[in-house]
Amino acid sequence: MQTLSPSSGQTTRTWYFFDARDQILGRLAVQIASILMGKHKTSFVRHLDIGDHIVVVNAGLVKVSGRKEQQKIYHRHSGYPGGMKITSLKILRQTHPERIIIHAVSGMLPDNKLKARLLKHLHVYPGPDHPYQSQFKNSEIKN
Repeated sequence: MQTLSPSSGQTTRTWYFFDARDQILGRLAVQIASILMGKHKTSFVRHLDIGDHIVVVNAGLVKVSGRKEQQKIYHRHSGYPGGMKITSLKILRQTHPERIIIHAVSGMLPDNKLKARLLKHLHVYPGPDHPYQSQFKNSEIKN
């Protein structure tokens, strides 16, 4: 008997819907990262992209515990000398709230070649509106 290994083209991708309103950021990011990797499927293999699509709405209303709203900072660098940009969670929530969830989920995915491809299946929107209404007629709705 031979062990069958699934291929990326053989898997069917379902769409999951998450409402981030009043959800704790870390706990939400763990669930999203697990579904993106496909760990909930019986055919899970670490080296293939077999995860599902995820739509997250109300990203600006996600909760953080403690004093992270003022103290948590995000770093990015342009590559030029003196090009370090530092932004707090409070400012990022006002300007680009979807980046909060993307950054948290990105930190929970493995650092390999699949990371960028997995993140393409994550669709985050700051408000309640999104263009994927037709995908949720018979798919999973979480939260």
